Formats: sequence, C-alpha cells, structure tokens
Amino acid sequence: MGILQFPRLHLTLTCLLLALCFSLTVQPPMQAISQEVAQNGNANAQFDEPAAKPTQQGLQAKTAGIDGQERKTAAHGTKIKPGLTEQKSTHGQVAFLPLQNETELPKRYQLKAHKFEFVKTPHRSVKRAVDISLVQFPSPVVTPHAANNQVHCEFFQPIGDDGNPINSTPGVIVLHILGGDFELARAFCMAVVRRGSSALFLKMPYYGPRRTKGVDRRMVSENPRHTVEGMTQAILDIRRATAWLGAQKTVDEHKLGVFGISLGGITGALATGVEPRLHNTCLMLAGGDVGRIIWESNETRKARDAWLAMGRTREEFEQIVADVDPVHLAHRARGRRILMLNAKDDKVVPRQATVALWKAFDEPPIVWYDGGHYSAVRHIFDAFKRVGDFYETAEAAPQAK
Repeated sequence: MGILQFPRLHLTLTCLLLALCFSLTVQPPMQAISQEVAQNGNANAQFDEPAAKPTQQGLQAKTAGIDGQERKTAAHGTKIKPGLTEQKSTHGQVAFLPLQNETELPKRYQLKAHKFEFVKTPHRSVKRAVDISLVQFPSPVVTPHAANNQVHCEFFQPIGDDGNPINSTPGVIVLHILGGDFELARAFCMAVVRRGSSALFLKMPYYGPRRTKGVDRRMVSENPRHTVEGMTQAILDIRRATAWLGAQKTVDEHKLGVFGISLGGITGALATGVEPRLHNTCLMLAGGDVGRIIWESNETRKARDAWLAMGRTREEFEQIVADVDPVHLAHRARGRRILMLNAKDDKVVPRQATVALWKAFDEPPIVWYDGGHYSAVRHIFDAFKRVGDFYETAEAAPQAK
C-alpha cells in the first residue's frame, strides 16, 4: 500500500529509473518539470462542515514575470519557473453539486451542495507539450494545522498546434504513493497528457506543502483512528478536486477519472465508490482488505507492534480501519470503466487483497505483472502506455449519455 516507512533504496532507484524514462519518452525531458521534496506532515484531524472560503494567506500567490526571475508563492514556497509571460493568478469559485443521494453514503464521506474558492497560478509552459499550473483550494476538513487545510494540486494540460490548451479533454486525478515520491505521480501525469488527456496531481493530507514542521502526524499513522481520519480527508479533498476539474473549460466534465499507485490506488478505489463523477478508474498496485494489508506486511509491523503493546487486538484494529476499506463501497462503482495493474508476487499488497478488491468491483480487466511491489517498476514503460491508452479512450459517465 505504499508503506509507513518507504525503503530509501527502492525510492532512490525509482527516481533514477523515472529520470531515464523521462529522458527517453518525454519531450522536453524531466528537467522541465519542477522538483519538489515530499515529506509527511501531521495534525489531529477534526471533521467539520466544508470550509466555504480559503484563508487569505493560503491563497496569496505571485507568478514569474518576463524578467525570468524565480519567485515563490507565499502559500507554500513552490518556485515559479521562468519562461512565462506576465500572468496573474486566477481566483475563482466552483460549485460542488452532488449527483447522488448523499445519505446513501457513510456520513464521513457526505458533502452537501456548496461553493468553494480556488486560485490557479501559471507554473510552467513546456513548448508544444504541456501547460502546468498550481492549484489550491480549501479542504472540506478543518484540522488544527493550517498547512494541512489547503489542498495543493498541479494541473497538467496538453497543448495543441496553435499553442493553446486542447479543449474537451478527458480529465484524471492522479494520486501519489505513501512514500511521497511526487516524481512518480508526475511521470504518469505526463504519460496521460501525451495521449491528449488533462491530469490533476493532488497532494494528499500531510504531504509536501501540507505538512507541519515538527509534528509527527501522517495520513497513514501507527494509530488506526488517525489513518481513518487521514483517508477520509483525502476522499473529501478528491471530491472537491473532481468538481474543480470538471468545471475547467478545457476538460470534458463527463469524462473524468482517477489514477493512483499503491496507497494512491487504494485511495482512488475508495474515491471511486464514493464519487459518481469518477467513471474511468485505473489502479496500480492496489487492493482491498486494508486491515489485513497493514497488519500482515513486514513494512508496517511498527504500527502493529504499537497497537499490540497497548493491549489491543487484531480484530479491533481491522474493525477500525474497515471504515476506509474500498471493498465495502466498491459495489457502488460496478458498471464503471475500471482497469487494475498489479504484481504477481506483491508482499506489500498481497494477491488476496488485490483479488478481494477485484471481486468487489465485479472482476474488471486486470493485468498481472511479474515481480513484487517494488520490482514491478521494471514494467514502468508498459504501465505508462496502458494508463495513457486508458484515459485517451475515456468513456462518458452514464448520466451524460
């Protein structure tokens, strides 16, 4: 599922391989994409009504001018790359309108009709390839730490022959792994954009700019209740992100989807069961039966040992995290377009967990790669192609047909 402590060796090798992938398959190469170190932050989540307006501090931003000097956004310190014409950040408002009876969902995932503000800041224009913008909007969840209450995204748009973003593209939300390797997520954004779709890379709770220095809380925590809170916030953030993506003039609001790897895949599976707009879902190295994944994996034994040290049982642990197990809501996504990419010898997300999710989704197409959770990286070129193909041929949601 990612892991609580992502192995540094695997992370380093993955980044090196991705650098090679970009240099061979993406024009211009990876240097065109901003580098960002992703670290987990933390907070004690308290779930309130959706925040209607972002804070002034959280949305304040400046862009690079024609002098080509790098400047920083006040909100999170991300550098704005030179090479853009003088442009201002765009401030706007998006309406979230439920497409279903929200009372049919578990209360933690329900959202009423509301409006929320956003800011979109030009970040990088890669000639003849892609426009990248930074997007921020408030999380529907208010935690004690202000940094975690702002959702940070990167919006990738394909550029047409006229130099403008292509209109009516499919739109996909991209979710990162638990280890916080943002470059891996960006690589798949580029794979999607090169096939004519738009991608919104969303940084989940307590990652990157959403972390709080000196606080040890993470989205996936040793405390299972904190894990449930973190994943719940991620789902509500994704619901707002889906509304934002569908409201963009260059995106076909009826052809939306989600892609995620490992933890991002598990979260994407859960979001698919919650949000009906997500009609095209591709999940890599993901599974269900989350309690079993956390409990039995060697990489997460720290969480297991801490729980046992408090005199608690496996049954109690699994009962708590069952609230965020995608298996329990997967039936709501049956009939949608779903593709699963998994590893035959995965020890982090074992085959039984993958099969549980696959059956809950009513057995959609699945690809079994040779190798394990990390060694499956050698199939990265095939995965790029499959994911790009999948969203290039995105289907419209039934309510739109």
